[in-house]
Amino acid sequence: MNGVVHFEIPADNLKRANRFYSTVFGWKVEPAKGMEDQYHMAITTEMDKNRMPKNPGAINGGLMTKEGPGSDYPVIVIDVPSLDESVKKVQKAGGKVVMEKQKVMDMGWYVRVKDTEGNVIGIWETIKR
Repeated sequence: MNGVVHFEIPADNLKRANRFYSTVFGWKVEPAKGMEDQYHMAITTEMDKNRMPKNPGAINGGLMTKEGPGSDYPVIVIDVPSLDESVKKVQKAGGKVVMEKQKVMDMGWYVRVKDTEGNVIGIWETIKR
């Protein structure tokens, strides 16, 4: 079973969104290195030395500028063992790719797909170390 490991919340104004989520939920929001103008990490739970959530079932996420496919609504991100195999399954089941596969720093690979109901979800494959 593949679990939800991340979320992304789009924003017209990242500074304003950061203030909102920090004030309302107590999240720590910090710019992602190299993506300061487009993406900020939303830390919702305590992390270990590898920046992974310490609490079972807890996830962190990001706030992103509204640009590109699927950026009008929050997106959940599902971890899979093989991104390429999962994309094939999506397409076979009637879904389609709306954001092509891309490498995210040295952490993993990411793609966005649209399901048969028009929902956009992210699919993530961690780079094995």
